[in-house]
Amino acid sequence: MSRRQPDSFFLSENSSKARLKEAENARKNRGEIVKAYSQGQVSRRDLIKWGLITTGGALAPIHGLNPFVNSAFASTALNGPTGAPPSPGLNGLAFTQPMQRFELLDRNPITAATPAPTALSNQTPIAMDPALGGGFGPMEGRPPGQDWAHQRFTEFAPQILMEATQEGAKINTKNGQNIRPAFHPNLPDQNPNSVWTFDGTIPPKLAIGRYGEPIIFRHHNKLPADVTQNGGFGRHTISTHEHNGHHGAENDGFTGAFFFPGQFYDYHWPIILAGHDSINVNATDPRAGSPDDSGGINKVPGDWHETMSTHWFHDHMFSFTSQNVYKGNAAMFNIYSALDRGNESINDGVNLRLPSGTANSWGNLDYDVNLMLADKAWDANGQLYFDIFQLDGFIGDVMTVNLCYKPFFEVERRKYRFRILNASVSRFFKLALSDGSPMIQIANDGNLLPQPVVLTQLDEQGIAERYDIVIDFSRYNLGDKVWLTNLCEHTDGKKPSADRTLADALGGKSLDPCVGKFLEFRITKNPAKPDLSQVPAQMIPNPDLSNIPVVRERVFEFGRGAVNPTDPSDLDPWGVKTDLGTMLTADYGRTAAAPKPGTREIWTLQNDGGGWDHPVHIHFEEGQILARNGSAANVPAWEKGRKDVYRLRPSGSVTLTMQFREFFGMFMEHCHNTVHEDHAMLVRWELDRGLVPMPTPIPTPQGVGFIASTTLPTAYAPASSNSGGGSGSGSSGGSGSGGGSGSGSGKGGSSSGGGSDVIEVSSGSGISSSSSSGKGSSGGGSSSGGGSSSGSGKGSSGGGSGSGKGK
Repeated sequence: MSRRQPDSFFLSENSSKARLKEAENARKNRGEIVKAYSQGQVSRRDLIKWGLITTGGALAPIHGLNPFVNSAFASTALNGPTGAPPSPGLNGLAFTQPMQRFELLDRNPITAATPAPTALSNQTPIAMDPALGGGFGPMEGRPPGQDWAHQRFTEFAPQILMEATQEGAKINTKNGQNIRPAFHPNLPDQNPNSVWTFDGTIPPKLAIGRYGEPIIFRHHNKLPADVTQNGGFGRHTISTHEHNGHHGAENDGFTGAFFFPGQFYDYHWPIILAGHDSINVNATDPRAGSPDDSGGINKVPGDWHETMSTHWFHDHMFSFTSQNVYKGNAAMFNIYSALDRGNESINDGVNLRLPSGTANSWGNLDYDVNLMLADKAWDANGQLYFDIFQLDGFIGDVMTVNLCYKPFFEVERRKYRFRILNASVSRFFKLALSDGSPMIQIANDGNLLPQPVVLTQLDEQGIAERYDIVIDFSRYNLGDKVWLTNLCEHTDGKKPSADRTLADALGGKSLDPCVGKFLEFRITKNPAKPDLSQVPAQMIPNPDLSNIPVVRERVFEFGRGAVNPTDPSDLDPWGVKTDLGTMLTADYGRTAAAPKPGTREIWTLQNDGGGWDHPVHIHFEEGQILARNGSAANVPAWEKGRKDVYRLRPSGSVTLTMQFREFFGMFMEHCHNTVHEDHAMLVRWELDRGLVPMPTPIPTPQGVGFIASTTLPTAYAPASSNSGGGSGSGSSGGSGSGGGSGSGSGKGGSSSGGGSDVIEVSSGSGISSSSSSGKGSSGGGSSSGGGSSSGSGKGSSGGGSGSGKGK
C-alpha cells in the first residue's frame, strides 16, 4: 500500500488551528533561546547543561520546542512533525511588485573623508555609550599598531571614498525616494531592530570600482549600543568582509577584528590584479587595465588572467555571521576592468562587450543586473525572524530577490547579464527558466570563465557562490512572460534533499515553499537602442601555473565531532581537521596553515560525511580546481575557471591549487553555510614574513588588546619548521611544544630568537599594558606560554566587553 507524503516542514496556512498554534508556540520557545544566546545571556554550554541542546548540536527532542518532533495534532497516517508556522500574509502577493534594483553607494573623492584616512588605525578617543561600559575608546575599531596598518597605503593611495552606516530599518528618502523597509508594499514595515541593513534602508547597496583606483570603504556602526536591543537575534558588533578582495588582511573583515557601535572602520580596497609584483610589472599589456573616463584603457601591472568582476561584502562577526548577514548585512561590488568594461559598444579588441549599456564610458547597469537571492521567514507580526531548527542550518519559507518577495522585472527583447549571488544562510539554489530555454553561464564566483557554458539548468549554487549568466530575451514576443525557477529542495539546513525536475517544480510537487517560480520576467519593450553586446567564445583563460613549483600540499577535512582542546566542555557540532590531525572547533587565535609568500600550494578539502554539504570559502586568493573526488574528469566546465567557494558535495572532495602574493596577515577558511561556520567550522590561516603567527586581536569598546596566538604542528612548511621555527599549540595558559617561537611575524619585519613578548592594549584613552607570551629561541628551545589560548568564550555579555577568540 502506498504511503502518503508527510506534511511539509513548513506548515500550510490551511493547516488546522491547533497545529498552527502548536508550531507557533514551539517557534516562540526557540526564539527565546536565540534571543538569550544573541544577547550574551546564555552560552551553548548552558543550553547543553539544561538539556535543551544535545552534545551533537541538535535541539533536544522536546515537544513544544523541536520542530522535528511529531505533532500532537498530526494525522497518525501522516506522522507529521510539529513543523514551523508559515510566514503570514503572502496570499496573492507573488509577482505583484517590481523588483528593486540595487542602490549605488556614492563615490566621492577621498578628500571628502572627515577625518582623513590614515595608514595606522585612528585611535582618537571618543566617549563610549554606558551600555558599552562607558569611558573612552578609539573612534576607529581597526586594531592599532603596524600589524594592522593598511599595507602599501602610500603606493596604493586611496582615491575614492565610499561611506555607509550599519543601522536599523528606516524609510529610504535618498534622492527624493520614499521606499518603505518592507518586503512587499502590502507587508508590514520592518522594525528598526528587525532588519539591520547598509544605511538602514532597502534596496541593497552596490559598490562599483575599477582596477587601479583604490577605495576607502568607511563603515560606521550605528547599531544599538545595548546588546539586548536586537529584535531577538543579531549581534551589534560587526566585521566587514569584502569577498574575495585581493588586499591586506587588515581589510579582509577578519572574524576577530570586529568593531562596536559608535565606531567606524576604514577598509582599504586597493583593487589591484594578483601578480602585481611579478607579472607585467611595467604595465605594458592592455588586457591588464582599467577603463578610463573617455572609453580608453589605463594599463596597470599584474596578470590579466586574474581579472575579477562580481564580488560582495558582508558581516563576518565571530559566532554571529549567520544572524547578522540574514538581518541585512550584505551588499554587492562590481569591479570593472579593461576586459569587463561595462560598456558594450567599445570595440577595441580588448573589451569583451558583455551586456551592459552604452551611456557611460564604463560601469553601465542598464542591462547588467545584480540579483541577491535569499530565503527569509517572519513571525506572526510580519517581522523578520531567525529560527534554530538545529545547528545544522536555517532555512526560510519565503523567496526574496533583492529583499523583495517574488517580484517581477520588465525587460527588453535583447540580451541581459545577471550577476546572481546566493546570500542565504543555509539554502542552496538550482536555477532554470520556466520554459526550459538556455542560459549562458559566463562567470563563477566573480571570475569570468575561459569559455561560456550553455545550460538549461545551472548547477547547484551554494551559499556565497556567484553565477553570472546571460539570458537573450530576443527569442520572446512582446507581452510574453518567463520565470526564473528554483529546482533545489530542502527539508533542513544540512544539504539539498533533492533537485526537482522542472515539471515538478512548476507543478507544485515539492512541499518546500521556496521551490518553483520566484522571479517573473515581463518582456515589455523592443530594445531602445540596438543590442551591441556579445558573449565571446573565449573570455579569460586561467593563469598558467606550470612553471611555479608546488611547495606544500595540505588536507582540510570538514565534519562533525569537533573538540575544543582548551575547553573540553565546549561541544560545537562542526569543526575542521587539518592535515590528519584532530577535528577542532573554531579558534581564531589558532593558525592552522601558514603558506609562504611567493609560493604555490595544493589544498584538498574533504567532506567527512554524506549527510551534509559544505560550500567552503577560502579568503584572499582565487584557486583553480584540479580534481573532484580525486579525478580531473569530475570537474565540470563551469568550474574550470577560478573560484573562491568550493561545494564539497556529500562525502566529496575538491583538490585545488593557489599561489600567495602581494599582501600578508591572517585570513580565514570556513564553511559558508554560516550556521556551520558559527558552530564552529572555521580555521585561520596566515601569510607572514616570520615563523610565528601574529598576535590575536581582542576587541573591546575601550580599545583592542592582543594575546599570543597558537599554531598547529603542521602549519608551517617543513623547510621552515625544521629550522627551529614553529610555535606550539598549547592549551589555555599552558606551555607550547615543538620548538621555540621567533618574533616579528606578520607584516612588519622578522627576527629569530627573542620571542614576541610584548602584548599591548591600546585605546583612545591612552590605556596600555604588556604581558609576556614567553621567550623563544631560534634553535628549538621550548616556549613557555607561547601556546596560550585565552578569551572570554563565545561573545561579550551585555556588549560591555569584547568577545573572546575561543568558542
